[in-house]
Amino acid sequence: SLSLSLSLDLRDRSMGMAENGGVACKCMGRRSYTSLRVLFFERRKFRKNLRNISTNTIPLFKRGLSRWRSVASNNCILSMDAREKSKSTLLESSKHKRVPIFVMMPIDSFGIDASGAPRIRKIKALTISLKALKLAGVHGIAVEVWWGIVERSSPFAYNWSLYEELFKLISELGLKLHVAFSFHSNMHLSSRGQGGVSLPLWILEIGHLNKDIYYQDQNGFSNEDCLTLGVDELPLFCGRTALQCYEDFMFSFVNKFGPFMGTLIEEISVGLGPCGELRYPAHPFGDGRWRFPGIGEFQCYDKYMMEDLRMAASQEGKPHWGNKGPQNAGCYNSFPSGVPFFEEGQESFLSDYGRFFLEWYSGRLIRHADAVLEKAAKMVEKYQESEQISVLLVAKIGIIYWWYQTVSHPAELTAGYYNTVVRDGYDHLASMLSRHGAALQISCFEMMDNESPSTYLCSPEGLLQQIRTVSKKRIIHLTGRNTDERFDKDGLWQIHANCYHPQAEAVRSFTYFRMNDKIFKVENWNNFVPFVRKMSTDL
Repeated sequence: SLSLSLSLDLRDRSMGMAENGGVACKCMGRRSYTSLRVLFFERRKFRKNLRNISTNTIPLFKRGLSRWRSVASNNCILSMDAREKSKSTLLESSKHKRVPIFVMMPIDSFGIDASGAPRIRKIKALTISLKALKLAGVHGIAVEVWWGIVERSSPFAYNWSLYEELFKLISELGLKLHVAFSFHSNMHLSSRGQGGVSLPLWILEIGHLNKDIYYQDQNGFSNEDCLTLGVDELPLFCGRTALQCYEDFMFSFVNKFGPFMGTLIEEISVGLGPCGELRYPAHPFGDGRWRFPGIGEFQCYDKYMMEDLRMAASQEGKPHWGNKGPQNAGCYNSFPSGVPFFEEGQESFLSDYGRFFLEWYSGRLIRHADAVLEKAAKMVEKYQESEQISVLLVAKIGIIYWWYQTVSHPAELTAGYYNTVVRDGYDHLASMLSRHGAALQISCFEMMDNESPSTYLCSPEGLLQQIRTVSKKRIIHLTGRNTDERFDKDGLWQIHANCYHPQAEAVRSFTYFRMNDKIFKVENWNNFVPFVRKMSTDL
């Protein structure tokens, strides 16, 4: 029977939307920015002030969007170096028409038994589920490989037993693997912490004595889901830097599972922040600080990030800019209207200070990803020598689609994406990924603009199209994922349409988020199976 009574619980249904989380890249000179700003304000009479946000402003913002982005992108393009061109040529020659489907494991798949050993929960129900998915035509399973499970108790004490058992099961059923290195916690997603995975216990001990190893907001509240990128190069973790901890973990994995690379293991995504995504935890979900559609808050107030900001400000010749982040940027649940930093005044995101801060804030995020992916790319390089046996390296970003149709894109700015009406914030990111031959995973494939609250100037479809354009220019593969559960035909058709978009190459793969008992209900299963088979056979 296709109606399987399973107890695989799902408690993170809306996390792709938001938490449901150096030297700036100075790509636009002062002179070009000034001329752009003059052009921009000449059009002010065609644009309503953000204080009067209403549904009537939507077409107005849309009309101006493409023009100003095209002007900005001409000033922001970074030329590709020889290594990037080489990687891009390789990617361009590899055309993938069929879109394989991976299904993400349930959030509560793993637990710790009374002896402290990791174990797979509900193994019998999981086995039945995997067999059903295989029969439906699912290509593989996406598995989070948790730092907090493998290196749980002490540094270098890697325990891969849980994943050896799971990978063996998946292999025997004829399924493939997308492995997601997870250097974050999901405790805030699980019910009362049950079934969740924390950071390693020895990391938590260090954090108990030094809260600054975590991101902090302007009020000093810490986010303990992941380490701040401010500690990337500081030996605070039993003599190792955070980057060295990530590198050692990945090296141990490749050493353990090398024989499966490129055969069983087809894709590896590398965790780069909260929920594994390259972003700041500006919209913390589950602790009461943020709720949709708040603009979020900048996350740069741990002492290590602040030291880096002061250094950058001094190098800029403006040391007073390094004392703190923007003080007129509202709070987590503010709307853009009435928040000076996200409007058009002298102290806004368009000011010299605003531009400096946002370049530093977003630049540090890209520098973090560049450093982690460089190490990951070296480890998988030998498994990319042939098309028959290859591993795709993947990086994830958050799709922050609310307030996208405003001038400042405030929710994106607080998350670390310096994307505004006058600047393409995803071009530099895509350029960095291209250098490492990495694909970009993006979510919201099931979302439609006409289903999003118009009052909040949302545009998931507009943001996806912007990223498609950038990926085509930088010649990087895209992989897709849904944000919310959709089993209805409209939602599944929207996923299919985004995977096979007429103006872009088909995505390399799609990950359905996540496996749970709802998939196997007859009314949902009868829609899900035809969707999987159509995705796997369309050209």
